[in-house]
Amino acid sequence: MTAPAAAESQRKVPRDGTAGGCPVEVDADGVWHVRGFTAARSVLRSTATRQGGFGVDEARQLIRRMRPPVLYRDGTEHREHRRQTARFFTPKRVDEKYREPMHRFADEQIAKLRRLGRADLSELSFTLAVAVAGEVIGLTPGRTGMDGRLERFFAPQPPARRLLSRDGLRRLWNTNRNLGGFYFRDVRPAIRARRRERQDDLISHLIDEGCNNAEILGECVTFGAAGMITTREFITLSAWHLFTDDNLRTAYTTGDEAARVAVLHEILRLEPVVANLARWATGDIELPGPDGPVTIPADARVDIAIGDANLDGTAVGPQPGRVCPGRPLSDGVTDAVLSFGDGPHRCPGAYVAIQETEIFLTKLFAQPGLRMVQEPHAGIRPEIASYELVGLIVAVD
Repeated sequence: MTAPAAAESQRKVPRDGTAGGCPVEVDADGVWHVRGFTAARSVLRSTATRQGGFGVDEARQLIRRMRPPVLYRDGTEHREHRRQTARFFTPKRVDEKYREPMHRFADEQIAKLRRLGRADLSELSFTLAVAVAGEVIGLTPGRTGMDGRLERFFAPQPPARRLLSRDGLRRLWNTNRNLGGFYFRDVRPAIRARRRERQDDLISHLIDEGCNNAEILGECVTFGAAGMITTREFITLSAWHLFTDDNLRTAYTTGDEAARVAVLHEILRLEPVVANLARWATGDIELPGPDGPVTIPADARVDIAIGDANLDGTAVGPQPGRVCPGRPLSDGVTDAVLSFGDGPHRCPGAYVAIQETEIFLTKLFAQPGLRMVQEPHAGIRPEIASYELVGLIVAVD
C-alpha cells in the first residue's frame, strides 16, 4: 500500500494519518490502529466487537434503565432491530417513497436561494436534510423551525474538564435546554400523532415495539446526527469540489443520473464525512498483515481509519488521492468503499443521503449564473470525527 504524493491529493479537508505505513499497528496506549482496506473491513464485519464511537461509553452510563438507541447496540438485539427496520432504507423504497418529497424540499431551498440572491449552502443543505430525515423518521407534525432547533442542539459545545465545574454545568444546561426544545416541539407531537394513527415510518415502528417516549427521543437524536448533520456536510463538500474542478463539474452536469451518482460516490470515497470509527474488541480478532496474520486481543480499543483505508491502492487502484469517477475497484469493493462503514453498523441511510444529494445538487448547478462567492472554512467535529464546513456562500443571477 503506497501513500499518494501530496501534490496528487485533491482532498479539501486535511485529515491526520496517511494511506502509507503499517495497515495494522498498536500505539503506546494500547489502541490498535487499522489503516489498510482489507483489515478495516474485517474489523467492521467482525462479530467480536462492540460499538466504541459516537459517545457510546458515556451514553451507556446515562441510559442504563432504558433501551439504548440502535446505534449503541450490538449482537443479536442490534441485528434484529436492523432486520426489522431495513425496509425503511431499501433502494426501491427510497426511490419510490422519498424521491417526490426530496424534489419538493430541494425546490423550496432553490427558491429561497433565488429569492435572496445568495445564501450559505450549509444552511440550505441542512434544512433539506432535516426535512428528508423527518419524512423517514416520522418527525412531520411540528416540523416548522425544526432545523433551527436541531442546529442549536448539535452545535459544538465548549469543552469542560469536569461536569461540576462552571463550564461543565453550562454545557449540561445548554444541552438539556436544546434537547427539551426538540422533544417538546418536534418529537412529542410526532409520537402523539402516531399513537392516534400509525404511519409507515420509524416512529410508528418504535411505538409498535413498545418503546417509551424517552427511547424514541434517543432514536430520533441518533438518526438526526447520522441523517442530518453528515448529509449537510457531504452536500456542501460535494458542491465545493464541483465549484473548483471544471472537468468534474462538466462530468456532473452533462451526465445522466448514474454518472452523477458515480461522481458523488467518488467524492465521498476520497473524503468520507466520518473518517474514523471506533470499536472495542470483545474477543481476539485476527487480521491480515504484510508479514502474516496480526491478532488484536480481546478488550482492546480499535481505531478504524476509514479515510486511510479508502486510499488503499490495493482496493481502489492508482492515484487514490484524486477524484476519478468510475475508477476500477477491486472485487468486492463498493463505490464509496468504506465511507458508509461496513458490517452490522453500516449506515442504513446510505441510499437516502446519495439520492437527496444528487437531486439537490443537480437542481443547484442548473441555476443560471450560479457561482461560489466564498469558500468554506473547514473544521473537525472531534465527537464524531467528521468535518464541518461553514461559510460556503453561493449566489445566482
